[in-house]
Amino acid sequence: QEQLVESGGGLVQPGGSLRLSCAASGVISSIYFMGWYRQAPGKEREWVAHTTTRGSTIYSDSVKGRFTISRDNAKNTLYLQMNSLKPEDTAVYYCNFRTTVNEYWGQGTQVTVSS
Repeated sequence: QEQLVESGGGLVQPGGSLRLSCAASGVISSIYFMGWYRQAPGKEREWVAHTTTRGSTIYSDSVKGRFTISRDNAKNTLYLQMNSLKPEDTAVYYCNFRTTVNEYWGQGTQVTVSS
């Protein structure tokens, strides 16, 4: 069973940076969408950013200019570089891969921005 394994979360001060990674534990073919979502305490899960095999990369307004999504196709790995972090970025971050026949979610990694 293929799984997505996330890493890179942690505690950081406001203005700091973190880099999240999401790697597939097995071979996942025909991925057309790779994205990041987050869920803050007491709130619903929200979309953060995604990239597609057609070259489209889109960010939510709340992270645009601060976060950068990238991918390593050879390794089926997705990254999220997060700079200028704010307390409101505190959430559990989830990665999401989509193929033509299936959808995969990571287990989530906690990001806490606090002084």
